[in-house]
Amino acid sequence: MRGKEIRLERIMKRDTSTTVIVPMDHGVSSGPIPGLIDLERSVDLVAKGGANAVIGHMGLAMHGHRKGGPDIGLILHLSASTDLGPDPNNKVMINTVQNALKMGADGVSIHVNIGAENEANMLSDLGNVAIECIEWGMPLLAMMYPRGKKINGDNLTESVKLAARVGSELGADIIKTIYTGDPDSFKEVTQGCHVPVVIAGGSKTDILSTMELIEGAMQGGAAGVSIGRNAFQHKYPDKFVRAACMIVHERRTAQEAIEILKNGD
Repeated sequence: MRGKEIRLERIMKRDTSTTVIVPMDHGVSSGPIPGLIDLERSVDLVAKGGANAVIGHMGLAMHGHRKGGPDIGLILHLSASTDLGPDPNNKVMINTVQNALKMGADGVSIHVNIGAENEANMLSDLGNVAIECIEWGMPLLAMMYPRGKKINGDNLTESVKLAARVGSELGADIIKTIYTGDPDSFKEVTQGCHVPVVIAGGSKTDILSTMELIEGAMQGGAAGVSIGRNAFQHKYPDKFVRAACMIVHERRTAQEAIEILKNGD
């Protein structure tokens, strides 16, 4: 397991066990959206801001990662679907752990939609990938999202708790899931999960809401964030990431982080 430990230190800050990850896997699902047209520039900007790692598909490794600027961890995503498919929640495997190792990845990720119609297939994929990751000493981040008709506002926390726990039970080293809305309810998620939990950023929103979301998640026991559009589509991605790092790694407040964005320090 020493291989996992070494690689996890390229993804998570060693002295705090926290992480700021910027997912850039949207090119497969949504195409060349703003902020990801020039992958090399996008990676360089978030790396300058202090992000610990980026997530992407093989194209990120081949065309955008470690071309220059500060070093940053690389997590290769192993599953995918497109927005034009009949069911975007149906994720299929498109890469392997062994190939990710060959491409220099520090970790791999897989997407599982709990409650979706094809949940069984995605759970099977997660279990198989987790076993391969143990064999090869590769960290595994599982994106565990509650989906389906049984999910609503009244049982959101219970659904997120289940999704996170499933990921940890099936062998993930880091869980990415949605924020439940407040620190107390999110504590139920983090306390019921064996491994570190990071929150997804969700749809693009205003800066104050995003920073308050990060602060609340950290108060609820999160190990960090995995925020995409709000980071790479910001006017100054490096400043946005720097502000997020203040909250995650230094436990500063959302208001303090916003001042960084305003002043550009």
